[in-house]
Amino acid sequence: MILADLLVTDLAEVVTLDTGPIPRVGEAMRELGRVPDGAVAVRGGRVVWVGPRRGLARAVRLRSGGTRVEGNGGTLVPGFVDAHTHVLFAGDRAFELPLKIGGASYTEIARKGGGLYATVRATRRATDHALLAETEARLRRMAAGGTTSIEVKTGYALGHDGELRLLRLIPLLERRTGLRLVPTYLGAHAIPPEYRSRPDDYVDGIVRRTLPAVARGRWARFCDVFCEPGFFTPAQSSRILRAAIALGLRVKVHAEEFVRSGGARLAAQLGARSADHLLAADRGDRAALARAGVTAVLLPFTAFAASPRRVIPGREMVDAGVPVALGSDCSPNSWVESMPAVIAHAVHGGRMTPAEALTAATVNAAYASGLEVAGRIAAGLPADFALFDLPSADHLGYRFDARPALVSRQGNAVFSA
Repeated sequence: MILADLLVTDLAEVVTLDTGPIPRVGEAMRELGRVPDGAVAVRGGRVVWVGPRRGLARAVRLRSGGTRVEGNGGTLVPGFVDAHTHVLFAGDRAFELPLKIGGASYTEIARKGGGLYATVRATRRATDHALLAETEARLRRMAAGGTTSIEVKTGYALGHDGELRLLRLIPLLERRTGLRLVPTYLGAHAIPPEYRSRPDDYVDGIVRRTLPAVARGRWARFCDVFCEPGFFTPAQSSRILRAAIALGLRVKVHAEEFVRSGGARLAAQLGARSADHLLAADRGDRAALARAGVTAVLLPFTAFAASPRRVIPGREMVDAGVPVALGSDCSPNSWVESMPAVIAHAVHGGRMTPAEALTAATVNAAYASGLEVAGRIAAGLPADFALFDLPSADHLGYRFDARPALVSRQGNAVFSA
């Protein structure tokens, strides 16, 4: 008999996502591992039993003082994994909306000192206290949407000391919120204004000084580069990423967001864990990513907020055999904190099925983030899950406004309605 601290019962279904390869590709993305009329038992922050409710009494006993949560016919899904965010920043850029509506592009706004550079100025000026407070509030709202694991990029300091400062804040945010945070070094987010006339000198500093410091301190799991005209060339991106790999870091690439730049092919050549954005990727890029097993991290709200507005190539990526993950891209440019809304946009805009989108927001997003213990509900794994008042997981993706009643991270409520 298993002794449990926490029981979650009376569920229409439990979605385990615990069957199939990792990451899921093609038709496997539609297999959710559903347990109808299910229940879950937790002890010591980990799942110890999951199965049909009729087998619960024979297998599990709730310890004295334990907690029973009645699901009231709802659906339990793994805690969402947000595979791409820029959530660590100061200020906002609401003032840019009239420019976007007037047709100004992301690059044009950035060249005028707005866009990304406006956030760099605000983040450089902000105190640690202010940065922690603003970012913690965003993270807690993300948790309220069912997200329990979040990739967090730097990239709004654009300098050696500033970028290391941002990396050092991420463990503090993890302790404050109780969420699982994955730090990614993105010093190559843009060329700093002070290096505009000598971008290769900035790349030299990243390769020779900052990356070794990041690796020595184990401050980041990944190194990312914005490979795009006006930012970093494929040659510069390759140099940075190869240096990161040599130091033991995994790599990601911002690729093909605005135009075809070669970032997706570079990600395939280097065996990157993910290539992100990919709005301008073509059939050849998709084939290269599929052959290399590189996960495509798609960002529906960024495409929606862009000028001109576009939609993610979700259907195209899935049909090409590319592993697909989802991220919010929470940032001042596309400020979204709700993964259920991201899933719905992937379905309605990117033509992914609800099952594919849920897979992309859980087990595949965990893989893209280098997490082996997230995105699934299974015995032995951390008890990270979200309880929705929905009759089935199919309503995630169908509805834009889904909100969980309870969100657990290692058996502890990080949100409760």
